[in-house]
Amino acid sequence: MKDPVITITGITYDRESIEHWLFTSGKTTCPATKQPLPKDSDLTPNHTLRRLIQAWCTENASHGIDRIPTPKPCLDKAYVLKRIKNLSHQELQIKTLAQLELLAAENERNRKCMVDAGLPKAMLLFIVACFKKGQVSGVQEALSIIWFTRIPRSESRVFLSENDKIIESLTWVLGCKMDDSAIVKSHAISVLKILLEEASSTVLERLKPELFERIVGVLRERITQQGINAALQVLLDACPWGRNRKMMVESGAVFELIELELGSPERKTTELNSGVLFHLCCCAEGRAEFIRHGGGIAVVAKRIMRVSPAVDDRAILILSLICKFSGTSMVIQEMVDVKAVSKLCMLLQADCAPYVKEKAREILRSHFDEWKNSPCLSSLEHQVST
Repeated sequence: MKDPVITITGITYDRESIEHWLFTSGKTTCPATKQPLPKDSDLTPNHTLRRLIQAWCTENASHGIDRIPTPKPCLDKAYVLKRIKNLSHQELQIKTLAQLELLAAENERNRKCMVDAGLPKAMLLFIVACFKKGQVSGVQEALSIIWFTRIPRSESRVFLSENDKIIESLTWVLGCKMDDSAIVKSHAISVLKILLEEASSTVLERLKPELFERIVGVLRERITQQGINAALQVLLDACPWGRNRKMMVESGAVFELIELELGSPERKTTELNSGVLFHLCCCAEGRAEFIRHGGGIAVVAKRIMRVSPAVDDRAILILSLICKFSGTSMVIQEMVDVKAVSKLCMLLQADCAPYVKEKAREILRSHFDEWKNSPCLSSLEHQVST
């Protein structure tokens, strides 16, 4: 042990180990006694044991054992609150933010203390202040601190209701040019994701075109994998509102989503991507953009039976919408050429959800006359027609 601490159950553990048990692994019992051990319970330094360990290390120094250093005092709420006050002084801002960022990166104990002291909210308000002044210095550090500490989901809705400039400020950050731009944008879009996941319908109904333009820009730049997934989640959360779908389409979202999928992204990305594409194809403008891209139908069909049941579900619904509302002779022929019809036939024989098979059968039946000479369809004519 390097920093022995006593839990409320009376058992001594090394601080790093028990904090990992509580904060990272999410366990709620004492490893030795199995008694309840809340995450917010006190961990009392065992000074006697630490001094004994240090003495033993000193006695055995000749055997190559180094004396463990005396642990630094734990970060406390008063220290964090003092640093938050320092942010009101321009000359102290950068130094203070750098100190807080280092502490946030250090361990989970520090991050918990920072959340208890209200640091995530303070950082959001700092970013809003920077937005109003057009000041980029300190924004990167503030976003990094929020990313480390994470905004408590229970508080995110309150933050948005108390300050209507938060989303606008983060939208501004997504358009700023600064050092480590990809990381800054990744952190900003991740913060947006957390906030909008818990946002009220009133907030989601009032999102502005600039937000979607910046998010599409993030997808175009391919920043970080985490940033891409966060951007897709933001779009997905905003999709249920028709005006949001229209703004996404006008921002070029359909083209960028297809381009992203053509790059064969990871499973999570494809699942999010297909979800957004489905929503956008629910409107005429979205379907028009989908068809206009030469790879849309092909890439959606290619993903069927290759990624996950969730992707199969979204993909079959996208093809259904295209066939039903935009099934021109050119589109119908394209579905044969890119083997979308073959995939639909394969679904009829695959081990998948009954409703997915029924949807595939419905699509095939709706254009049976145009596709009846397709080799895959002729062998399944009975299944399709009945």
